[in-house]
Amino acid sequence: MGKRLPNLHAWQWRTYSDNHQHPANLILHIIAVPIFIVAALSLANGLFTFSFRALVLGVIGILASLALQARGHKLEAVQPEPFSGRKDAIGRLLVEQFVTFPRFLLSGQWWRNWRNKKR
Repeated sequence: MGKRLPNLHAWQWRTYSDNHQHPANLILHIIAVPIFIVAALSLANGLFTFSFRALVLGVIGILASLALQARGHKLEAVQPEPFSGRKDAIGRLLVEQFVTFPRFLLSGQWWRNWRNKKR
C-alpha cells in the first residue's frame, strides 16, 4: 500500500492490533510511548522557553522511545508497513504516539493482546 489513505487514524487502527502481538513489544510500547509523549512535551517547552536543557532532554527521550519501539516491532510476525518518506514517517509516528497507542491501551485491546500472548 504505497499511497496513504485520507484518514490516517482509521488506516493505522485497522492493522494496529496485528502489529502489536508479541509480549515484549507490548511491554516496550507501554514504557516507550509515555516516554515519547513526555519528551515531546519537554521539546515543545524547550522551544517556547528557550531552554537548552529541555530541548536536549526532549530529543534524547524521543530518540530513546523510538529506538525501543523499533526493537519491539522487529519481534512481530506482522510488520508495520515501511514509511514511504519523511512526511509519512513523521505523520504516522505522531498519530501512533498521541492517538493510536493511547486508544489501543484505553480500549482494552492492549490487555486482550497481552492475555492472548503465546506462552
